[in-house]
Amino acid sequence: MSVSVTARRLTAAAAVAAAAVGALALPAAAAGQPAARPHDRAVVISDVQYDSPGRDDRSNWSLNKEWVDVTNTTRRAVNLDGWTLSDEAGHTYTFRHFRLDGRSTVRVHTGEGRDRYGDVYQDRRAYVWNNDRDTATLRNDHGRFIDEASWGYRGDDRDHRGGDQRNGGDRRG
Repeated sequence: MSVSVTARRLTAAAAVAAAAVGALALPAAAAGQPAARPHDRAVVISDVQYDSPGRDDRSNWSLNKEWVDVTNTTRRAVNLDGWTLSDEAGHTYTFRHFRLDGRSTVRVHTGEGRDRYGDVYQDRRAYVWNNDRDTATLRNDHGRFIDEASWGYRGDDRDHRGGDQRNGGDRRG
């Protein structure tokens, strides 16, 4: 076997190996969602109360008993300015001028109220989170997916968190 044939075979083998490595790396980038920056993945939806206790009378008290907790699991503060929290119907809350300290949680209430360090308010007069099933989705200020919490779905692989799954019925239509 000549040196040129051996060199061509080695070159071909190297090209096949490079193509295989490239093919393995491609699905992660082509999955439709850009990879989140490392600090983005440290912010999570840690709990959801989608069915406020008592009658669903749309009182401000009842609306504010419906909430989503967003937690920063790292030691570093994260600027949430421009981040959004939304449901499947497209109701969206946008954080404005809010910095979440390290290892802390902010509760996003549905009703009206005065924003404080650990509590912010969507200032809505109607419920957002469906009792029977829904998904809370958190996105960063670039619209990139950060986390989600779903409830009421059976047989899927979504993350089911928070709330009392015994209560059913969509009161929000």
